Amino acid sequence: MGRVRSHDTKPELKLRALVWRLGHRYRKNHASIIGKPDIAFVGRKQAIFLHGCFWHRHDCASGRREPKSRLDFWRSKFQRNVERDAEVRELLTTEGWRSLVVWECELRNPQAVQDRVREFLDA
Repeated sequence: MGRVRSHDTKPELKLRALVWRLGHRYRKNHASIIGKPDIAFVGRKQAIFLHGCFWHRHDCASGRREPKSRLDFWRSKFQRNVERDAEVRELLTTEGWRSLVVWECELRNPQAVQDRVREFLDA
């Protein structure tokens, strides 16, 4: 677990490069915003979260994969991650923020992600 990075991961760098190419400037992992979004547009009150499929339990193949040992521990950890994600999005919404979740597996199709991000930021 010590080798699991919390920020500046390869998928995060890929997403940030995509947003930068769209011409948007942002704050990364802004600690004063609830949930420390991966990308934040503070003035616009918009946040983008990049969720790893395994850790945040996406419905793709990576998200359905389970560890081989200590299943009770891992299942409760994954469940808490999912619950925390929902709580963070709800709190952000109540504070007037809009948020977008990009799943790690979606980055395999950068054009689709770029279209989603552009639509989110331009709305």
